[in-house]
Amino acid sequence: MRDTGTPGSDKEGATPAAPRHGTRTSRRRFLLGGLAAGTALVVGWGVAPPRQRLHATAGDTAYLKTARAGGTAVLNGWVTIDTDGTVSVVVPRSEMGQGVHTALPVLLAEELDAPLEAVRVVPAPIDKIFANLTVLRDTLPFHPDDAGSVPEGARWVAGKVARELGIMFTGGSTSVKDAWMTMREAGAVARAMLLRAAAEQWTADVATLTTRDGMVLHPDGRRAPYGLLAARAAALGADIEPADVRLKTPAQFTLIGKPLPRRDAPDKVNGRAVFGIDVRPEGLLYAALRMAPVLGAGVARCEAGKVANLPGVVKVVDVSSVLAPLSGAGAGIAVVAKGWWQARQAAQMLPVEWSPSPHAALSSESVMAGLAHALDTEDGYAYFEAGSQDAPEPAAAQGRVVKAEYRAPFLAHATMEPQNCTAQVLKGKVTLWAPTQVPSIAVDIAAKVAGVAREDVAIHVTMLGGGFGRRLETDMVAQAVAIAMQTGGRPVQLIWTREDDIAHDVYRPAALGRYTARLGADGRVLAWDSKLASGAIGHQYFPRNLGLPGVGPDKTTAEGEYDMQYAIANRRSRHVAVDSAVPIGYWRSVGHSHNAFFKESFADELAHAAGQDPAAWRRALLKDHPRHLAVLDAALARAGTPPDGRAHGLAVHQSFGTVVAQVAEVSVEGKDIRVHRVVCAVDCGIVVNPNLVAQQVESGVVFGLSAALGGEITFANGQPQQTNFGDYPVLRMNQTPVVETIVMPSAAPPEGMGEPAVPPVAPAVANAVFKLTGQRLRSLPLRLA
Repeated sequence: MRDTGTPGSDKEGATPAAPRHGTRTSRRRFLLGGLAAGTALVVGWGVAPPRQRLHATAGDTAYLKTARAGGTAVLNGWVTIDTDGTVSVVVPRSEMGQGVHTALPVLLAEELDAPLEAVRVVPAPIDKIFANLTVLRDTLPFHPDDAGSVPEGARWVAGKVARELGIMFTGGSTSVKDAWMTMREAGAVARAMLLRAAAEQWTADVATLTTRDGMVLHPDGRRAPYGLLAARAAALGADIEPADVRLKTPAQFTLIGKPLPRRDAPDKVNGRAVFGIDVRPEGLLYAALRMAPVLGAGVARCEAGKVANLPGVVKVVDVSSVLAPLSGAGAGIAVVAKGWWQARQAAQMLPVEWSPSPHAALSSESVMAGLAHALDTEDGYAYFEAGSQDAPEPAAAQGRVVKAEYRAPFLAHATMEPQNCTAQVLKGKVTLWAPTQVPSIAVDIAAKVAGVAREDVAIHVTMLGGGFGRRLETDMVAQAVAIAMQTGGRPVQLIWTREDDIAHDVYRPAALGRYTARLGADGRVLAWDSKLASGAIGHQYFPRNLGLPGVGPDKTTAEGEYDMQYAIANRRSRHVAVDSAVPIGYWRSVGHSHNAFFKESFADELAHAAGQDPAAWRRALLKDHPRHLAVLDAALARAGTPPDGRAHGLAVHQSFGTVVAQVAEVSVEGKDIRVHRVVCAVDCGIVVNPNLVAQQVESGVVFGLSAALGGEITFANGQPQQTNFGDYPVLRMNQTPVVETIVMPSAAPPEGMGEPAVPPVAPAVANAVFKLTGQRLRSLPLRLA
């Protein structure tokens, strides 16, 4: 990976922000390679019990101290109960439309036996008990079918590492999955404490008592509301015998699985919901940016005096030095003013001279040529290999070889709320108001930029107007803090424009995939060989946001391809990681977003080459995977037969633990591809709230179709060519298909649901287009010749 640091500059008048320094190490390391260096130590630590996730790591947080001071009973780090029976539940994941403020409190309330109307959501303080353990476990490059001590042991160690790191992270479709046991156990422990308190108060056998609707019930008819027992329960402590803490079985659930309304819907309708750009601390100033238009360019000269006397202008600050290499934000200048529009107008008028960039000749064509060259000259890393590509069965002599090449472009996140952050630096303390997916990382970045301890940084996480992975980044936080250091203690709200947002993203990587298959005389697939090339997101994200070395292999580059379930005896999946001068980042469904298109398009090509129905072809290769067969059959049954002039395209894909089958109903008029209906069957384990599942499916289909039909970021002369929705379109209401969701029954623990509906939609549409036109569309976005 190439560094694109800011070249030297001669800036006139702009106040420089404090520089950040970092070190670089080799990118060519295995994910667990660092653990091997101290095997004995790691083994000893790895088999030790994991740290608890029930109580705050360093004693009471500020929130819990405030609760105690106000007479609220603190039962553990996740739940408090007021004397009036109000139950406050800590939700440690950011609400960005996926419904965590609705789903996660249900998990705790279910086991606590508290009525939902008595439950309120409180934001999580920065504490390691709220870390996301599942997201690190899910980065391990195991096949979903892998079982045994090696993958289980690796996941155990990864969970312990995540607990020690303490990163609060909303992403990877892990919010419910990670909270499933932890929040239920927190509720069950609190319930056991309340039962014990009631037993002591009544001098009763705790085994005879029950709970319902926020009350403890005695067999003789006595009732004690939780609010009256909470203080006694807290005083007795949380030292509960494990036998006294029993989680409910699915048959006992009264809240989980019910189509409950969203908690945040009323406030979003009436305008009370607070997003990042809505916060208004006293004395607020505003900041707008001018960022280098070319990748890797720096600020050579800035004439701050030219705008100093414009209406409302307070300060001009150079924020270039606080950005890590390969940040989405480019080197640039911020203008601070009393109003945002004043800041924006002044920033546009600010004379800035940009220094030359080493990437001034970069183009989409050169990027794709680089990927092709890598496939031609490098073997890549084999994520999966079974059998042999050189020794197909004798029947292959009468068969054929099928080859195809697929392409996917860079993509922007295009969240509805542009990037923003509000910061205040006052008396050695930093306060942030941020719509972020990674509050703990944002705190660390703010502390580093301001030169204070992380304990001196407070963060208020607002609602997010979309995340999609873009708000896993902290470039806007670093900029806001650097600006706030120059405003004399007044808070400042930095807001990017839409043009800033799209032209300075960390993009979904461009990718190239080459596929070869050998078919027998009977059409059976004897060998499947895939070789992919793209940038590796982890090689940029970890240094950029965590100060850790980029490590490889990066599972996300090949996910959705190496981990497929089609039963093919001779199969190989390789990936070549290519250093990217373009900033790349996690985009909703990550590698699945393009690898599902490659894999499911090639699957259809093989079915066609074999003269088989695409559904029958898939059924034959999925015979040992009942979850996949079930969603496939459910989607096909609901889809029925397409009307005249339309065709059905099919895709089956597993991502984030969830299996999805989609049938897209498509028509073609001239060169216009129109998607009328998408039927989506999902197996995501136990469903906490079917309404939320349906909403995520609908959202994922629309998001995926936007990319499939029009999403593309191209580069010329080192500069993105798209800057707004006029040239980076999202699906309009009149283009949106009817989306029908089928949720499969399951008793398995929940899996991810925020992203799995995105990957299958592009190949499903492309496969339908082939039926209608005979054209194989192997590049995204889908365009007819």
